Amino acid sequence: MENYTYNSNLLLLEGLQVTQESMYPVFLFFLSSYIFIMASNIGIVVLIFIERALHQPMYFLFCNLSLNDIIGNSITIPRLLIDFWAPSSGHYITYAECVVQAFATHIYGTTSHTILMIMAFDRYVAICNPLRYTTIMSTRMVVKLTVSAWGAAFLLVAILLGLTLRLNRCRTFISNPFCDNASLFKLSCEDVSINNIYGLSFTVVLFTSSIGSVLVTYTKITAVCLINQNKSLNSKAFRTCATHLVIYLVMLWCSFVIIILHRFPEYSYYRKIAALLFHVIPGSLNPVIYGVQCKEIRKYIFTSRKISAVF
Repeated sequence: MENYTYNSNLLLLEGLQVTQESMYPVFLFFLSSYIFIMASNIGIVVLIFIERALHQPMYFLFCNLSLNDIIGNSITIPRLLIDFWAPSSGHYITYAECVVQAFATHIYGTTSHTILMIMAFDRYVAICNPLRYTTIMSTRMVVKLTVSAWGAAFLLVAILLGLTLRLNRCRTFISNPFCDNASLFKLSCEDVSINNIYGLSFTVVLFTSSIGSVLVTYTKITAVCLINQNKSLNSKAFRTCATHLVIYLVMLWCSFVIIILHRFPEYSYYRKIAALLFHVIPGSLNPVIYGVQCKEIRKYIFTSRKISAVF
């Protein structure tokens, strides 16, 4: 018979289960990834804010993506690294900390979609309405898009976690390397049908809106390029849109892997790895892809390196 502990404030995280031989390589991988993510994303945000030439809507919107990567990885990776050196029976976390971690984790996942949606709108205006770009993408519009991306994510996730917080808990073990909504409501012995229904609806609405908006945007951009047959315009469209599209596809692929593996309980270990890589891979690739592809950012990075080399 299972022992129940009702509404305990102390929970036990499973952590990431690795063999003794692979502990050090895995630890070094996540540590180096976290350092790179922090350094590259913070560096790009600082660069965009201090260089006036980069004070453009596209770069300000990209700052949201970097900030999201910083938040998403800071809430999961440091805790994971600490748990590497603690015995599996000592991975304790308070319920309040677990809720905060779950909230930040779902904010990260949701805004990964909403931010890329508003970035797709920016590319649409830049290519399909170039003469009106500065008028449409004003500072006020950039602020509105940013607030809507974060606000929509905050509202959806607040409802998601609110439905879970109403439940009484009878378990204390979280079978995951970090806290998320599913891990939290599985602690309850009550009926969680509403949580499952809302969680499924949430996922369907988010993915439908995300994929639909990006698909419509790029269909219109492709149509404009084909109609105009302007080599200069098409080259610019390919250069700027390819960056956004690659980042979107990487994020989408990571999301789908986690969703698919959820359907196969026998692969729960791989799902846990995929959930961690959902934070690490986009967070590492986003600054690299933008830094390499965007001529303006690349120019300032190389200029800074030359100046550093002189001194």
